[in-house]
Amino acid sequence: MRNVHLICNAHLDPAWLWQIEEGAGEALSTFRIAADFCEAYDGFVFNHNEVILYQWIEEYDPALFQRIRKLVAEGKWHIMGGWYLQPDCNMPSGESFVRQILTGRRYFQEKFGARPTTAINFDPFGHTRGLVQIMSKAGYDSYIVCRPGDNDCPLPGDEFVWVGYDGSEVIGHRAYKAYLSGRGKAHLKVEGFLADHPEKETGMVLWGIGNHGGGPSKLDLDNLQELKARTKDRTLLHSTPENYFAELKQTGVELPRHEKDLNPWAVGCYTSQIRIKQKHRKLENELYFVEKMVSHAALQGLLPYPGRELKDAQQDLLTAEFHDILPGTSIRPVEEDSLRLMDHGLEILSRLKAKAFFALTQGQEKAEEGTVPLFLYNPHPYKVKGMFECEFQLPKSSKGEFAYPVVLRSGVKLPSQVEKELSSLYIDWRKRVVFYAELEASSMNRFDCTVEFMPEKPKPALQESGGRIRFETPELLVVISTETGLVEEYRVEGVSVLKSGAFCPLVLEDADDSWGQVHSFRKLKGRFKRMSKAKAARYSGLRGKPIEAVRVIEDGAARTVVEALFEYGDSMLCLRYGLPKRGTEVRVDLTVHWNEKRSLLKLSVPTALSAPEYWGQVAYGADRLPSEGKEAVAQKWTAAVSKEDGVAFTCINDGIYGSDMADGEIRLTLLRSPGYSVLPGGKLPFPMPRDRFSDRMDQGERTYSFWLNAGPLEERMNSVDREALSHNEKPYALTYFPPGAGDKPEPLVRLGDETVLMTAFKQAEDEEKHYILRLFEPTGTARSTSVELPSLGIGQTVSLKPFEIKTYRIRTLERTMEEVSLIEEPMER
Repeated sequence: MRNVHLICNAHLDPAWLWQIEEGAGEALSTFRIAADFCEAYDGFVFNHNEVILYQWIEEYDPALFQRIRKLVAEGKWHIMGGWYLQPDCNMPSGESFVRQILTGRRYFQEKFGARPTTAINFDPFGHTRGLVQIMSKAGYDSYIVCRPGDNDCPLPGDEFVWVGYDGSEVIGHRAYKAYLSGRGKAHLKVEGFLADHPEKETGMVLWGIGNHGGGPSKLDLDNLQELKARTKDRTLLHSTPENYFAELKQTGVELPRHEKDLNPWAVGCYTSQIRIKQKHRKLENELYFVEKMVSHAALQGLLPYPGRELKDAQQDLLTAEFHDILPGTSIRPVEEDSLRLMDHGLEILSRLKAKAFFALTQGQEKAEEGTVPLFLYNPHPYKVKGMFECEFQLPKSSKGEFAYPVVLRSGVKLPSQVEKELSSLYIDWRKRVVFYAELEASSMNRFDCTVEFMPEKPKPALQESGGRIRFETPELLVVISTETGLVEEYRVEGVSVLKSGAFCPLVLEDADDSWGQVHSFRKLKGRFKRMSKAKAARYSGLRGKPIEAVRVIEDGAARTVVEALFEYGDSMLCLRYGLPKRGTEVRVDLTVHWNEKRSLLKLSVPTALSAPEYWGQVAYGADRLPSEGKEAVAQKWTAAVSKEDGVAFTCINDGIYGSDMADGEIRLTLLRSPGYSVLPGGKLPFPMPRDRFSDRMDQGERTYSFWLNAGPLEERMNSVDREALSHNEKPYALTYFPPGAGDKPEPLVRLGDETVLMTAFKQAEDEEKHYILRLFEPTGTARSTSVELPSLGIGQTVSLKPFEIKTYRIRTLERTMEEVSLIEEPMER
């Protein structure tokens, strides 16, 4: 056999050091040149993937598109990979990876009749293990990567069996010296491979000119033709990834197994350009929330399913996941363009959410005289318990008295309070109410507000005493020092969970490198300190006498809110602790005005647990993270897990991905301040200009929210995924006076267990009358759950293996539910 498969490709970043319009122009010229060579050289095959590039060709040069279709049909141009683009392969949610593949599969099948079985992500900086199950269930049997290298991620071989969390498998391959070769040097790369692998039965070499387009060249093709002629012990073939893996399987060689992720490289990318990451998370959350909400309304016949609009918003999301956009390695104009792109998707979804909201309030009774109705839509197929907020307008001003709304449900008074509204009018007219409630599953939940009048807003009952603010309920104890602004004690059910000094903002040394090509950020520059009274007043924009930098600002039947103000160098920071009167979940909101350079900001949360392991959510999985101070990547939550104590401490976030833990201390990574697209190397001692002002990332105001909880280990870890989903896809609250007409919609879906997630409910891709339901087991324990769709009369029990994803087609006319593949095709029997 002794074949070496030569895979010609053209690495082309849609945006990076250039904006997307330049990327489109480069795609046109690169594809045009590649088509010329495919037509001119017998036996040559050009390989390329990424729907986004083909969409540009289809739109901007239809004649070239038709040439490519002809070349694909003739076997001279190979549709490779088949995803929408090469995304970052750590930070998108599992469901976003499904959409990258589903969108790519459908486009290439429709336009070219092509169905690749080898997935490729040449340029991303690391790869979550959760991809294995996703790829396997989408019809892939193999996967090619280039990063990380062996120094960062030792592998058992260039080819290996990559094993997913659920036991799924694909053959992995780390490419020889990456994906490019440089102009006129492809034959040298092949010669190097032959010299380095003299005994290899079959091999593969990627070649192409390099970055910013550029695949084959006449010089390279002629050089390779000459090399083929003089190579006697090997056969060099212009080929495809699928041909290589088919031949590899025929050799019968037993490949080593790899049961870990493929990480890390350039860990700063988990935090660089934090606005991109936060907006991406928001767009993800809104897309999957709104799909559930409009599906609910459409199934009840209340509105047509807005498939086209949802596809537009999804395309914005998929584009923003590109591996130089989401990781924050692009130039500033690309950052701004990408924020605008995601805002476009969010605007589409906002309008659809409003339509669905008003449709789903059908059948709600008219409000009684003197009451203001509040509605919360819960998209999740299980009850959601927690603190909820809503602003609304009083029917009329209170004329000198303070109007204090009280929240009721079915006539029963709930723990509620009034907090400072977002506006500041001179009249008491706009109200912000906060209340604790349990929302029914997959339903519109109604609450009614009545108004009590009093001379003034009640002052906080909880006050500082002896330099401390001590908050205590039967379940929870939190002590905050007014001297430091930090948490001295956090006890849950009598168990001490955090050490003194928790939630200290730390400033760590960093570099200009946008990628952050290190393994950790641990060199401390300093800590934020509590402001003086005078500085606290100036920072708060107050005139007159100074104010305490640490104080209670809200206190009522639902919660207490403590504000603490800090400063460091040229930066300032506001922390707000939300302490619940029921339950043990503490909310921490942080606003920082950041003006530091070559510095990184972390929030320190030192746990008091014995020998804790560090765990985090990843794409359709959960994994143990490094616990020796190395920077780690995770999604909606991380956790310190002490088997010795039988306790877990969990931290849910709304849009960060980087963190570390050492000696039981969690450090949540909030932002970095390197330059834009700064890549050190070569002979330059300083890659950034030394004679002028240069833009740096994340200067200015940034905001964050965290939800922290602790409890018995198994109970906490079984709950955190649902809690993280409900905080990210949070119930939608709005005040509205319904007309009192129609019938109340039935719930969309109900799950019978305490743990399984519903990660998607949407219309099927190929049939308007069918819907897709996706379930996931998030804990690594096999379990079953009942699934009910009340409006269709469907009830079924579903069993899931550890970390298993299952997808079901809901046939509305037949009122049946059948399992299908991840890409919505019939299961192979």
